Amino acid sequence: MKAVGYQKSLPIEAADSLVDFEIATPEPKGRDIRVAVKAISANPVDYKVRKRAAPTDGGYKILGFDAAGVVDAVGPDVSLFKPGDEVFYAGSILRQGTNSEFHLVDERIVGNKPASLTFAQAAALPLTSITAWELLFDRLGAVPGKSLDPRTLLITGGAGGVGSILIQLARRLTGLTIVATATRPESQKWCRDLGAHAVIDHSQPMKEQIEKLKLPPVGLVASLTFTDQHYKSIADFIAPQGKFGLIDDPAEFNVAAFKGKAVSVHWESMFTRSSFQTPDMIAQHHLLNDVADLIDKGVLRTTLDQTFGTINAANLKRAHALLESGKSRGKIVLEGW
Repeated sequence: MKAVGYQKSLPIEAADSLVDFEIATPEPKGRDIRVAVKAISANPVDYKVRKRAAPTDGGYKILGFDAAGVVDAVGPDVSLFKPGDEVFYAGSILRQGTNSEFHLVDERIVGNKPASLTFAQAAALPLTSITAWELLFDRLGAVPGKSLDPRTLLITGGAGGVGSILIQLARRLTGLTIVATATRPESQKWCRDLGAHAVIDHSQPMKEQIEKLKLPPVGLVASLTFTDQHYKSIADFIAPQGKFGLIDDPAEFNVAAFKGKAVSVHWESMFTRSSFQTPDMIAQHHLLNDVADLIDKGVLRTTLDQTFGTINAANLKRAHALLESGKSRGKIVLEGW
């Protein structure tokens, strides 16, 4: 089968940073299903892994987590899917990735593809939807339901992949007031169109901008990017006994900044359940099915922004470069072989 991967961790500009190659088609065992991959999307975790994790056996590391496709074969213990089912999912960080024609994935982290979406539109959603859902409801403890919640949720980096779905989930499924941050006019408009009540510029002092809005107190914060640059200023205006959640890897982060206000700090990683085979691992199967249902009912929309053509090394290098620039909006998708 065709695949895209690398043998050495290299800058994306290097000729061999990502290459096309052929590899044997894997066989499913246990609860694995084999998916014929129709579309994939690129995420910041792709380039982060590429930079730090080189295969040690001389083989190829295949990246990619988001995928949408068709079940091609199933392992002997599979009960949730059958060949021919259309699915979408974000795979495990401990296994080979989705940048391949066929991919093995545990059925417990796979959902049924939204019927109303194309494979490309569906591939934009899994990793960011799981991250946003778990961050909002499992980590920050937001209350589902449209009854008024007397708090503001601040989302830093609202125009990125996670922010684009988090804004929608918070606006459609909770009574929170949502403030997103974005610097460029087109990104600010993107956040408003997705449902943010207000948008501020995180390149400028945030406290003054928040105060001018005269909104409910900022009781919840979803810090999605550049946490090391923003957390101290956020500690200055987050409400006492608030909750601060983050998903990135800040070079410097001192939780003591939140001690005086008894603010709790929560780290979200959507790979935790699959990496540790937690008893509730199947929650991601149910979560993705819920997202698909909300998409098909018109409550949520895909966050696909750009399609970069077929799945190959050249197009994936373009996607990595744009993600590394920090100027992407929504999700970048590649489709077909």
